[in-house]
Amino acid sequence: MTNTILRALLSYWWRSPLQLFTFLVGLALATGLWSGVQAINSEARASYDAAAATLGEGQFDQLVPRVGDQISQSVYIDFRRAGWLVSPILDVTYKGVRFVGIEPLTTPTQMSFSSNDGFSLEDTDLIFGNAEVASVLAGFVDVNVDKSIPPGIAIADIGVVQRLFERNHLSRLMILPEQPIRRSDLVEIAPDLVVQPSQQIADVAALTDSFHLNLTAFGFLSFAVGLFIVHSTIGLAFEQRRGMIRTLRSLGVPLSNLLSLIIVEMGLLVLVGAVLGILMGYTIAAMLLPDVAATVEGLYGARVSGTLSLRPEWWLSGIGLAFLGAGMALAVRIWQIMQMPLLSAVQPRAWAIASAKRIRGIAILGMILLGFSGLLALFGTGLGQAFALIGFLLIGSALVLPWLTIKLLDFAPGKGVVTSWFWADTRQQMPGLSLALIALLLAVSANIGVSTMVSSFRVTFVSFLDQRLAPELFVRVDEEKTATALEKYLLERDIEVLPLLTVERPVVGQPAKLYGVRVGRTYRESWQFLGADPDVWDQVARGEAVIVNEQLARRNNLWVSDEVDIAPGLNLPIAAVVGDYGNPQGQVVMGELLFRKLYPNAVATSFGIRTTDTANLRKAIQSDLEVPDSGIINQASIKS
Repeated sequence: MTNTILRALLSYWWRSPLQLFTFLVGLALATGLWSGVQAINSEARASYDAAAATLGEGQFDQLVPRVGDQISQSVYIDFRRAGWLVSPILDVTYKGVRFVGIEPLTTPTQMSFSSNDGFSLEDTDLIFGNAEVASVLAGFVDVNVDKSIPPGIAIADIGVVQRLFERNHLSRLMILPEQPIRRSDLVEIAPDLVVQPSQQIADVAALTDSFHLNLTAFGFLSFAVGLFIVHSTIGLAFEQRRGMIRTLRSLGVPLSNLLSLIIVEMGLLVLVGAVLGILMGYTIAAMLLPDVAATVEGLYGARVSGTLSLRPEWWLSGIGLAFLGAGMALAVRIWQIMQMPLLSAVQPRAWAIASAKRIRGIAILGMILLGFSGLLALFGTGLGQAFALIGFLLIGSALVLPWLTIKLLDFAPGKGVVTSWFWADTRQQMPGLSLALIALLLAVSANIGVSTMVSSFRVTFVSFLDQRLAPELFVRVDEEKTATALEKYLLERDIEVLPLLTVERPVVGQPAKLYGVRVGRTYRESWQFLGADPDVWDQVARGEAVIVNEQLARRNNLWVSDEVDIAPGLNLPIAAVVGDYGNPQGQVVMGELLFRKLYPNAVATSFGIRTTDTANLRKAIQSDLEVPDSGIINQASIKS
């Protein structure tokens, strides 16, 4: 009997191939888009975690220079002799690959790499990296492939990196967790170094959270849209199979057996659709991952692997959500069958009455959710509460809409027979149309919301770029003598040059960058502020005040006229707060004279140049000063 019943249920799909196609495609699209987004997110987070575990960033305190990025090798020897347990690290970037030189015997990150021949980092001059790095460096050095190394990173003994790039200095010293009780003070050994706590080292995963949160939100929205297709198909299937269900019940099939086989039937179809969706999601993720990796690297400087791995967390979540979404739609129909008398199952009016009761219950739930959204609007703070408010508002409005539409139809005008029949038939069709109304509401709301968000962000960001990229040409050099020669070269030709001095130091207990700028016409005319004193640039030029970015101001509840510490023992008032989109760190801008007074060893390596003849000036800088083409960037190329 079981096989007969199951064949009877499945025969419906054989007779309705279009509905079967709609069901499977809707579920596959929902699962595919969700699992594709989760596959990209999980691959990115795996890359972040691998980088943190391999390089120890964000896990161990470090010693870094107060100014610049170089530490003498003799300083490391002084620390070891003074009892400090530190490990040297040298960072060098070549062809977009970050070479990390470490001391294998002292590093606290427990890095252990071995070649196919059994050689390890400790006893050979091998350089280790993943397959992508090996292909980039082919012809320059031989790279031993190790899949555990994060993308864009090559690791070798520090001596190997020093010899390869002719460097005799270090970039930073990593402090081991366990230190001797008796050791010399830092000021006595190297007063030019500061301890950078692990909490202040930028966590790439935290920086990119907003990006991945947006991906997840859009993936979930796509999943919800796909589930509406599935929900509609299930509803239509049960509407058209009412006669079959009544016939099977009349023939003596127990209700429990019938419901169990319906669940098995739908479970098989959901499994097929979910597997198709996983395959589709894997394909989508594999196609989009290189572009996502490029975007994350461009925005946050984070490297993401360009190859996709089949990780259980994302395909299991896709299958689980597919069963959960389809199960919710199926549960509603099963509940209707259980509550309805046997002989009433085939009557359209009986199904409409049963659905009307369900719609009233759903409307009550929607009103409760709207009440929650109102409370969050009044008392909620933070990103999580904002998402919850939007979610409660959208879902609550959608759940109330069918009931509200039915009530409005009760006041429909018309007294004739045909008119009354039209409105009565419309009311009877409302339970079947309710899902379409909900889908339409959510689709229109999401479209308006996303379009407004994207357009407002685009307008704001373009305005921000116009403000920051006022110079027509940007030049970056690596050596102090080249920087000095470049500035002299431009000033002799009466060209406005805007050197940018920078140093990293904690501000208000958080990592931040301090910038020294040459105040002139460009900054006065181009920069727009969220809040500012009338004579902001005059104060900055005199060294009497500073400008901070919005991130630093809002995190620490600071605003115009509040004071901020920019150097030991020196607090200055804030003259203006500027929007700084895409920068997760704090930023403090001061005048060039004050910056050089505080940090006399700082050298400007980045220059903005105001000129209308960018092509000729570019060629002149390349030929006269031997600045490589990669170090000169046009304003237009950055904006594009």
